[in-house]
Amino acid sequence: MSITKDKILESLKKVLYFPKANNVVDLNMVDSIEIQGNKISLNLIYPEANDKNAHIVKDAALRTLKADLGQELEIEIQTLSEQQAGRGPLGKVKNIIAVASGKGGVGKSTVATNLALALAQTGAKVGLLDADIYGPSMPVMMGLKGVRPGAVEEGGKTKIVPIEKYGIKMLSIGFFIDEGKALMWRGSMASNALQQLFNDAVWGELDYMVLDLPPGTGDIHLTLVQSVPVTGSVIVTTPQNVALADVRKAANMFENDAIKVPILGVVENMSWFTPAELPNNKYYIFGKGGGQVVANELNVELLGQLPIVESIAEGSDNGNPIVLDYQHPVSKAFAEIAKKLIEKVKIRNVQLAPTPIVQINPNASCATD
Repeated sequence: MSITKDKILESLKKVLYFPKANNVVDLNMVDSIEIQGNKISLNLIYPEANDKNAHIVKDAALRTLKADLGQELEIEIQTLSEQQAGRGPLGKVKNIIAVASGKGGVGKSTVATNLALALAQTGAKVGLLDADIYGPSMPVMMGLKGVRPGAVEEGGKTKIVPIEKYGIKMLSIGFFIDEGKALMWRGSMASNALQQLFNDAVWGELDYMVLDLPPGTGDIHLTLVQSVPVTGSVIVTTPQNVALADVRKAANMFENDAIKVPILGVVENMSWFTPAELPNNKYYIFGKGGGQVVANELNVELLGQLPIVESIAEGSDNGNPIVLDYQHPVSKAFAEIAKKLIEKVKIRNVQLAPTPIVQINPNASCATD
């Protein structure tokens, strides 16, 4: 039998993707079909990373193709997320970095904001999404209070246009609500709002998207990291023991089998106090070495230590993040953290390079991996 792309597609129309109650061909999930003699290779594209239905659909595709087109075929299938395949609203976002903390008050948003700016200073295209739904800080920290994102028609739908400032694209729930107004949303409402910031926005091409996650662990975290292809996470802590206990909880969340997001490193904030009049003095008012201890426990690198400096808080309150002061020692510290993070992401991407999920030998029966 002569194998053609049309025959392959006709066969795969029998394979259903149950979450959307349709077949994989009509859902445009089949991509990159190649035929060489009795060898067939193709990609199956899923809306999200780590789709729980991937094995079911893959096995069904294999059985159907062999039944319709011949048991002697060699079939190679790769499963990719829309992002890996360059599709969807985040299809042009190369890397998504989640910045998290086990509890509030450790300077997570300050680290996320300055880290995004430090990445942009390397020449990278960067986006910053404030996912701290109940305590959005981006409008204040970036000097954007009262500013509203734009909108554009795309594909018959109205899309959100992220705000651009300091060379990065930004979105926050804080741009859509009145300042000082409390959000009294249930978890499902908050999760849906975040999904809109991802899926209904025109992010375009980005090298890095930095997510400022809410503190702690909960439904929002689970929904977010399971539905968005997160490259890796950075955990922010302070040196004292009580903070380290919360960091371990955050780490456990990322290591959970349902999530499996690698921890790229730890950033220790408020490591010491340096008064402006004594720039060479360090006072370890919250203890010393805690960040290194937890980094060792997690078998990851301590990416950097950041001191308590009055200008950091002043810059955040005034909408002028400390990274913008290129000569400030803390700005240089963030530049070094960004440099290390870029290397960690490169290593991670090599590990994540798509490899064949299934390869069927001519004499073998249909099998699962």
